[in-house]
Amino acid sequence: QVQLVESGGGLVQAGGSLRLSCAATGRTFSWHPMGWFRQAPGKEREFVAAVTWSGPSTYYADAVKGRFTISRDNAKNTVYLQMNSLKPEDTAVYYCAAAGILGRVGVTASEYEYWGQGTQVTVSS
Repeated sequence: QVQLVESGGGLVQAGGSLRLSCAATGRTFSWHPMGWFRQAPGKEREFVAAVTWSGPSTYYADAVKGRFTISRDNAKNTVYLQMNSLKPEDTAVYYCAAAGILGRVGVTASEYEYWGQGTQVTVSS
């Protein structure tokens, strides 16, 4: 069982930066692929970024490629999402998610087993 708690959201102007953190409880964190998703009002939850359980491989949605960076620190049971050059269309609730132990990295929400409660990111123009 993994419990996830996001932090770091807030209000930022377009062009600014934020770093989201996702702290995990449980002994198996380092074996779970991790992902970030987001959901804007009236829209479906969409994939943002993911990192393999071993850490060396990362994946990004086209909309954030080159602007966002996902990383993980297994010693701290934490995964991060560094968001630069933010745009108003990045406004959403951002969710951290964990896939199954030693599983594949996925780009759909159904591939993830554990979810955080979300943190709001608002980008003003």
